[in-house]
Amino acid sequence: MPKLEHANLVLTDIEPTLEFLKLAFPQWRIRGEGKSEWYGKPRRWVHFGDDDTYITLNDHGEGKQRDLKGYSPGLAHLGFSVEGVEAIAARLTEAGYIVTHNGEDHPHRKNIYYREPDGLEIEFVEYFSDAPEERNLYV
Repeated sequence: MPKLEHANLVLTDIEPTLEFLKLAFPQWRIRGEGKSEWYGKPRRWVHFGDDDTYITLNDHGEGKQRDLKGYSPGLAHLGFSVEGVEAIAARLTEAGYIVTHNGEDHPHRKNIYYREPDGLEIEFVEYFSDAPEERNLYV
């Protein structure tokens, strides 16, 4: 069965996004990091995650992220299925991050969205049922 192993993000600066992710996922770690070159431009990279899933963070991005309220193609958000969405929200809010929006009221899940420092939106969703027909109920 296919599963997403990693997402590869290009950022203007790795550290602020890495700090955001460390607050959200304190059980994750830096599994590797180094320097490379991307079409002639030096770049630092960090793999942050666990043994199965990670996010690649790359620096030296140029320009701004797409307007999330607009209609430009590109990444809208990354969504993470988590346990303890309220605890994640408390840590992020205490550190000064602001909720961009909450998911719709749903009997079998709760989701909340934050914008990380480089402008990417991250969704955290906690499911309260193991039954697919309840988890995937579109109300």
